[in-house]
Amino acid sequence: MSRLILLLWAALSLGLTGCGTADEPVHRQQFFAFGTLVDVSLYGVTQSEGEQAVRAVEDMFRQDHHLWHAWEPGPLQQLNQAIAAGEPSRAPDSIIDLLKKAQALETSSRGLFNPAIGGLLKAWKFQQDEPGADGAPDREAMQAVAAQHPSTLQLTLAGNRVTSSNPAVQLDFGGFAKGYAIGQAIALINARGIDNAVVNAGGDLCVSGRHGRRPWRIGIRDPRGDGVLASIELAGRDCVFTSGDYERYYEQDGQRVHHILDPRTGRPAQGTRSVTVIDNDPTLADAAATALFIAGPGGWHDIARSMGIRCVLLIDAQGVAHMTPAMAGRVRFTRTDVPVQLSAPLP
Repeated sequence: MSRLILLLWAALSLGLTGCGTADEPVHRQQFFAFGTLVDVSLYGVTQSEGEQAVRAVEDMFRQDHHLWHAWEPGPLQQLNQAIAAGEPSRAPDSIIDLLKKAQALETSSRGLFNPAIGGLLKAWKFQQDEPGADGAPDREAMQAVAAQHPSTLQLTLAGNRVTSSNPAVQLDFGGFAKGYAIGQAIALINARGIDNAVVNAGGDLCVSGRHGRRPWRIGIRDPRGDGVLASIELAGRDCVFTSGDYERYYEQDGQRVHHILDPRTGRPAQGTRSVTVIDNDPTLADAAATALFIAGPGGWHDIARSMGIRCVLLIDAQGVAHMTPAMAGRVRFTRTDVPVQLSAPLP
């Protein structure tokens, strides 16, 4: 299946169910940003109001894409080049904000969420539009980067001035930039007087308000199937983010090489197929889905507690669904054969 079809499938099958009626008008538009299809659904607006709101979101996303892209020319690439050269650099406000959040999230995840491993992602052939398209991973480069243990905590921020004690730090915001941007989009939509909305970027989404008299309803993708594994009803300020080994990957020597790298080993994390997190903070939810994927079936519960996450669904390599009680109360599986392991509650 082509990458484009996968992206379309992710946005549509993980998106909203149901349609608007004359009494429940839903304005829906789509556009591409951050390498995926973004789907914006607005309840109870005129066509003109909806088009103007979506245009504002699209403009913001395109600006963010330019500011934060790790391997296309722009401010983040310039910052990475300065760090590699051991030189100070000035960064735009949004990058500084992301760096502050990254340092806090790396600390709370005990190092499992680490946006400073851009060098590893490049060595594994993920810093390119088609992962693995230009040959095998550069294992020598991977080992060299891993040996230097890059971390966002090795960055010093003074206003907009950024320096690093480690030239191996190479920033890649792919693990949480979408969450940050979706949060910005919901705030922008609400500021225009629209209270009921969904912003869905490739299956990661936030909702605001309700779909008329009922909650918004979304589906969670089956990480090894062609359908929906479960459904969840959302309302208020809920955000749902999933990290999966099916999102960006390629096959080599009969093995799936995916983009969720364990900073401790420098290699793709093992033992997990997907992790879904619900939280009202989209940046946290996005980062936590990555960290819990890396922590795996044996460690996710402790990391979730450390990060302050209560609603987690982890599908392990054997297809077992590990869930917190808070998540179990919200998920409805579409199949009856999913083995479930319920964890202790999280505070």
